[in-house]
Amino acid sequence: TCSLLRSPKGFPKLKNDTFLRAARGEETEHTPVWCMRQAGRYLPEFRETRASQDFFATCRSPKLCCELTLQPLRRFPLDAAIIFSDILVVPQALGMEVVMVPGKGPTFTEPLKEVEDLLKLRQKVDVTAELGYVFQAITLTRHSLEGKVPLIGFSGAPWTLMSYMIEGGGSTTMAKAKSWLYRHPEASHRLLRLLADVIIDYLVGQVAAGAQALQVFESHAGHLGPELFQDFALPYIRDIAQAVKSKLKEEALPLVPMIIFAKDAHYALRDLAHAGYEVVGLDWTIRPQEARAQIGKDVTLQGNLDPCALYAPKEKIGELVKKMLESFGTQRYIANLGHGLYPDMNPEHVGAFVEAVHAHSRHINKH
Repeated sequence: TCSLLRSPKGFPKLKNDTFLRAARGEETEHTPVWCMRQAGRYLPEFRETRASQDFFATCRSPKLCCELTLQPLRRFPLDAAIIFSDILVVPQALGMEVVMVPGKGPTFTEPLKEVEDLLKLRQKVDVTAELGYVFQAITLTRHSLEGKVPLIGFSGAPWTLMSYMIEGGGSTTMAKAKSWLYRHPEASHRLLRLLADVIIDYLVGQVAAGAQALQVFESHAGHLGPELFQDFALPYIRDIAQAVKSKLKEEALPLVPMIIFAKDAHYALRDLAHAGYEVVGLDWTIRPQEARAQIGKDVTLQGNLDPCALYAPKEKIGELVKKMLESFGTQRYIANLGHGLYPDMNPEHVGAFVEAVHAHSRHINKH
């Protein structure tokens, strides 16, 4: 239950730290597993909880976020929880209006069109004032988890957020956002810097609120090539890891493991391996052995089953998981999908995925 009468400190003792140990590169008895979008529409109880609520109103309700975060853990023996929220709460904190349009997805009522539009954004963001509801949701959920598994906090990365703010929603080409990188490089860097500064404070605030790991989602990395990524994404990804860690130290907060997930960025894996994150998340389009060769042995890998594999019969899911574990190895590895769960997926197949990871990794470790 998610009752709001809790103090931020005095969190329950953690009972299953397998995910955190794997993230830090320590030995684990089984390979830990969680799923991106595990709190999602594929669960009937999620649809029921969300039914009457506006999407962003749900994000602003700590009690609802807590309930939605806990739902998948009642069903599956997952090794981590990830707070229910959305990456677009950061543009909202900068003063932009985002609404969830049924059948279309998140939509900005006034996307950034001209460089002058940057002046409309808040130049200094007090994250506690603007995003305190996320911190409350994290604290509440951390208590409500009762130490069952660690709680992951997250943020979108600057380029991914910038692309939404200019496109005004989803896009297949990102042509409007990319045109800024070519036409207005200085203004692009100003916007990316502003976003990075807010993200840094936001992530530190999540740890202060009780997050035990952090994931940064560069979901739109695949729209950039190596040069644009090098100029407009990587420096900020690096800076976020470095600045978050130094602020956590300054504020005597726990140094939590950080995960970078840059979707479709195979061209940047070597750079991401040295970007200051303990874990690099992979999508399903790269072979585990190739990723390991590029990333080396000092970083934990996370991923990368094709989410659509969960449409396969349960036996087939088990076979695919076994193959994935054999390719990655069971250590310095966190099993996950290569992207989020889709709304029409069968919860039983998600359960089969989670259980297969535990069973096969334990078997491999024994032999």
